[in-house]
Amino acid sequence: MRLHPPQQVERFTSGGWWTGDTVDRLFREQVSARPEAVAIVDPLNKPSLMDGPVRRLTWAQLGAEADRIAAVLLEAGVLQGDVVAVQLPNSVELAVTFLAVARIGAVVTPLPVQYREYELAQVIRLAAVKVFVTAERVGDRDNAEIVRRLEVPAPPIVLAWGDPARDLETAIADPAMLAAHLKGLETDPNDCVTICWTSGTEATPKGVPRCHYDWFAVESNTTAAPSLTGDDVVLNPFPMVNMAGIGGVFLPWLRTGFQMVQHHPFDLLGYLDQITEERVTYTLAPPALLTMLLRNPEMLERYDISSLTRIGSGSAPLPPWMVKGWQERHGIAIINFFGSNEGIALLSDPVNIPDPEERARFFPRPGVPGGAWPGTLAATRVKLVDPVSGEEITEPGRPGELHLSGPTVFAGYLAGTADADPFDEDGYLVTGDVFEIDGPGGRYLRYVDRARDLIIRGGVNIAPAELEALLAGHPAVVEVAVVGYPDEVLGERVCAVVAPRDDVDLPSLVDFLKERGIASYKLPERLEIVEGLPRNAVGKILKRDLREQL
Repeated sequence: MRLHPPQQVERFTSGGWWTGDTVDRLFREQVSARPEAVAIVDPLNKPSLMDGPVRRLTWAQLGAEADRIAAVLLEAGVLQGDVVAVQLPNSVELAVTFLAVARIGAVVTPLPVQYREYELAQVIRLAAVKVFVTAERVGDRDNAEIVRRLEVPAPPIVLAWGDPARDLETAIADPAMLAAHLKGLETDPNDCVTICWTSGTEATPKGVPRCHYDWFAVESNTTAAPSLTGDDVVLNPFPMVNMAGIGGVFLPWLRTGFQMVQHHPFDLLGYLDQITEERVTYTLAPPALLTMLLRNPEMLERYDISSLTRIGSGSAPLPPWMVKGWQERHGIAIINFFGSNEGIALLSDPVNIPDPEERARFFPRPGVPGGAWPGTLAATRVKLVDPVSGEEITEPGRPGELHLSGPTVFAGYLAGTADADPFDEDGYLVTGDVFEIDGPGGRYLRYVDRARDLIIRGGVNIAPAELEALLAGHPAVVEVAVVGYPDEVLGERVCAVVAPRDDVDLPSLVDFLKERGIASYKLPERLEIVEGLPRNAVGKILKRDLREQL
């Protein structure tokens, strides 16, 4: 399945933004160059996730494992271009399966372990899944049996790690079959290699096919921003099912050959243990966690994090004081990422934006003279569009929806999974994210909010993300979401939904915001206290659920 049209391929290959790299080519290069180096380490709590030993594999061992599973997949009937669904926790087995599927030129659709019968049946049908690889047990769930019992038109073959009948841990197939297949295999970087699924915060998940070309254009940025090398030890706490896990860790791992330490599900004490024991140099973490750790220095004092030099964060606005605090107290640079499965890949790194508070607030505005940005951002073009008039916005301080074009952008949704064309008349991806032009000389973009999350109070737009970033600094707030609720007079009013650390009330939150000089029309008029915010399978807050509750 070739994804991008020939003129697109010519444009980005001639400019050097797309190369001949493929997942399997980079993998084989690392196996050859670093055979005895440790490639991957299992999470400490693996026995609670699935059957099988906790493993630490070298690149040579990983290569042999991937070849073995590739032969098993061929024996099961998988051909080039066939779709293989993989539902596994972050583990050695997940990486082995992913690499084995790519080895034979098939397509992997990685699924969050939280998916149940409803989502699994949808994915199997929409992606025409031929083989489904999982674990016999995922946590306390008999996952392989659940998949086998699904009532779908064309049931996939189910292969399972820990299967009593044929455990993938020890399964052997004829290696001559793999050799013969590889001899006749021709892989093009424009071939589809993954089908990821959108988070589904507002609707049924959409399939996002990605090829080697656009994935490695993303990787160019996520490797360059933290200056990753083969000497790094990287702790990966994000499921390898979407942009964060695949684009942020898996592909940079194949590019550089660093040691990848898997973590799943997120457990704070286990996470800090792994940083200490593995001497981790780089990791990823959500803003709420970084804020909490900065406010609880006594917790960090029990662990040795001296090896850690930088942390990638994103998915929500970063409080400037938090980014500054990590740099000043611990000498750790926070890299601000803004990405999507469809191909947004904006980031603010400490080399090009050394001021930590600016790095928290701003993203590059590609195409503006005087900007020097890492990776493929130089080939990216953006425009802000007024959502009402359709006019392109070129002046600072005026919110507009981000439209984006470049080598990181996908070719379009999987057939049958989206109703609308995601591109505008100029071929730019319509992101649904609202930004403003900001900073000295208009060199930066400042995130405002998701277009669908904007609150319209009395005809005036209010960005929840702005309020959330400020309220995250309140000492009694662990995490917060701001949403609108219906009002007969104003249309909507503002509600803060807070998971608190200590007692907190609405007047204290309002006073906290007033002290920061915020406009009075943005102040929340309602407070809801919750134990925790609802999140989807990849950790995004389900604001739809909160709005429905209100």
